[in-house]
Amino acid sequence: MTEFTPSQKSLADGLLSADCIKFGEFTLKSGLTSPIYIDLRRIITHPKLLANIAQAYLPILSILEFSRIAGLPYAAIPIATAISLAGNYPMIYPRKEAKTYGTKAEIEGEYHAGETVVVIDDLATTGGSKFEAIEKLTGAGLVVKDVVVLIDRQSGAKESLAQAGYSMHAVLTISQLLEYWERNGKVEKSKIEATRKFLEQNK
Repeated sequence: MTEFTPSQKSLADGLLSADCIKFGEFTLKSGLTSPIYIDLRRIITHPKLLANIAQAYLPILSILEFSRIAGLPYAAIPIATAISLAGNYPMIYPRKEAKTYGTKAEIEGEYHAGETVVVIDDLATTGGSKFEAIEKLTGAGLVVKDVVVLIDRQSGAKESLAQAGYSMHAVLTISQLLEYWERNGKVEKSKIEATRKFLEQNK
């Protein structure tokens, strides 16, 4: 049993009340029907929650060595911006599509080849989108060692990144959140159990 800190409790409650985590029946991008849906794009509508989220990344970042943070488009850019303001970390971000005009930049913001950057994302599932972004960053001469996410869905991202030589750190895991909501009765037990079963089957 994981004991949550007051700030983790406040985050878990905030994510639920902001509808960033929903329980029901949802069709995922993969076509699977899931009993849980995590939509962290909604965070931008809740400034206090966004500020709390940024603060929650800082203890992890404080033990890592890097020159800049790199937010992944699109959901993690507001999170990375809030972290940049809270921790005074310079920020860059790899574009989803390179600009076809002006500087034709693939990466926005100032950086220098050889610098180490920490990748910031909102959610980790399989790790696919992280690899795409890491490729763009390393292709520009940057060094990536660590990826930090808000929620690890525990669907293989940590393991696949580790195999490629990257360390993934998560503020919260999905199993910690389910355990917390089950203990305090915020989510019906049947929904928690259905979610655990789904996650176990789709690891």
